[in-house]
Amino acid sequence: MDLPPDDPTLSPYTGYTRAHWEAVADSLLSAVAPYATDGGALYHLPGEHTSWSGRLSDGLEGYARTLLLAAFRRDEKVLERYADGLAAGTAGVWPRVEHRSQPLVEAASIALALRLTRPLLWDRLDDGVRQRAAQWLGDALTAEPWPCNWELFPVTVGGFLQEIGYEREASGAAIDRGLERIEQWYVGDGWYTDGPGRAFDYYNGWAMHLYPVLHAWLADDSRLLDLYGGRLEAHLADYARLFGGDGAPMLQGRSLTYRFATTSPLWLGALTGRTPLSPGETRRLASGALRYFLDRGALDEDGLLTLGWHGPDEALLQGYSGPASPYWASKAFLGLLLPPDHEVWTAPEEVGPTERADAVTPVGPPNWLLQSTRSDGLVRLHNHGSEDARYDPYYTRLAYSTVTWPSESYDNSVIVGDDAGRTDIEPLGAGEGWVASRHTVAAGIHVTSLVVARGAVEVRAHLVAGAAPGTPVRVTGWAASDHVRSELLPVHGPLGSTEVTGDGAGLFVALARLTAEPDPLPLKELVSVKVEGAYELSVSWASGPAARFLFSASDGRSAASSWSVRPL
Repeated sequence: MDLPPDDPTLSPYTGYTRAHWEAVADSLLSAVAPYATDGGALYHLPGEHTSWSGRLSDGLEGYARTLLLAAFRRDEKVLERYADGLAAGTAGVWPRVEHRSQPLVEAASIALALRLTRPLLWDRLDDGVRQRAAQWLGDALTAEPWPCNWELFPVTVGGFLQEIGYEREASGAAIDRGLERIEQWYVGDGWYTDGPGRAFDYYNGWAMHLYPVLHAWLADDSRLLDLYGGRLEAHLADYARLFGGDGAPMLQGRSLTYRFATTSPLWLGALTGRTPLSPGETRRLASGALRYFLDRGALDEDGLLTLGWHGPDEALLQGYSGPASPYWASKAFLGLLLPPDHEVWTAPEEVGPTERADAVTPVGPPNWLLQSTRSDGLVRLHNHGSEDARYDPYYTRLAYSTVTWPSESYDNSVIVGDDAGRTDIEPLGAGEGWVASRHTVAAGIHVTSLVVARGAVEVRAHLVAGAAPGTPVRVTGWAASDHVRSELLPVHGPLGSTEVTGDGAGLFVALARLTAEPDPLPLKELVSVKVEGAYELSVSWASGPAARFLFSASDGRSAASSWSVRPL
């Protein structure tokens, strides 16, 4: 990829400017062009991997997701080839939009792209093509979505069709229905779950916030923009902390092959003026993530995005992942809608939260604790409230970071017997420097967990209840990774076997650390831990206030599912 020289004056942390973003967009669009087929209606990218929706749907995905990139780039010559593809696709090439089908997802990208580029693409089409396209998109108005972020795809299609005057009543109904349905998943402070349950992940930013805010902005609806833009602004205050000093986003959740799509809510905040971040901080975070992936092999030798995180990695994929799925990353180029003289492009880069100071930040709605260290740029996410076992191991581990991958040997887990299960996670609260939860391992066996953190150091305490006496218990820490050091030091309860008391519970406490520091101080010089009585934990930091916590069974009962923990 041919990029402009770095600009260390304007962008001292990443070197990237608007010219770099434009060059990357141009290169991505050029690289996919040879794979257009059927009059440009389908983009069949190379490789043997096929999604569970099949080759035809995968080809439509290739068209729709790269069209969205072309819409953000606003290159009229490139848009001409997508206009040809639209004409061919709606003439019988594309599969119909049906209930809970992948074409519903891609219809939203097509509709959003047409809405963003209406004078450059839609208004220049023949009447017949416009009619066919509106009819094809119209099926999305009544197609039933899966109960998750998919509810916003009919909203996005409805917004465009309503704007062009097609089926206004049905379009309005689709918008109202989808926006009403997502309200049940808004849990406050800028956070949504992605459908029923507690699935907290990147779909918050690149879907649950992106589609409603863009709809409100494009419709010039100040009431909706105040509502959804206010939520976005609150979300970004937490979200900005998920990026490491090297630009890496947190490796947690599903659809991680979308890579730098993680930057889209950052740009969305700048586009709509609903952000707590300065222009220089926004660009530093976004450009840092883009460069992180480009420097680590996200593109193959032909300039195509691969299925993976750095390079190809099928372990990250889901059944719905097709050859063109990584081009959801097109959303990262939303910032190109901002003009070159906007301050997000002209202001010097400023450091992000991870680079400013060490921080241990509780995030209430997902019940997370974000732990970052300035010296090495690492961010750690202690997960005590997000769960989606369908897509493990990226949801239910006790912790994730910007530098480690979940291990097949169950890193960051409590293994009772040979069972590392972690389901029915119940948040027990998060506060200054701590977070806690309770989960089910198997029928009748529950673990109540507490993490107390400062700097790079963690105190991890796990109370195992309901296991038979003598059941082996193994507590694991961070997985090994290049250039980082992982430590786990037991301080109470042998990590190899249970100590079951009369009320059927055993407490296991360990010190843990993940650091890229070359020569860190020994853990025991930084913190001391005492267990008083059976279940009271005292934590004393060498350079900070002490804290005390009590594990107890509610109402004095000893049922395994009744245990909790609270600060004293």
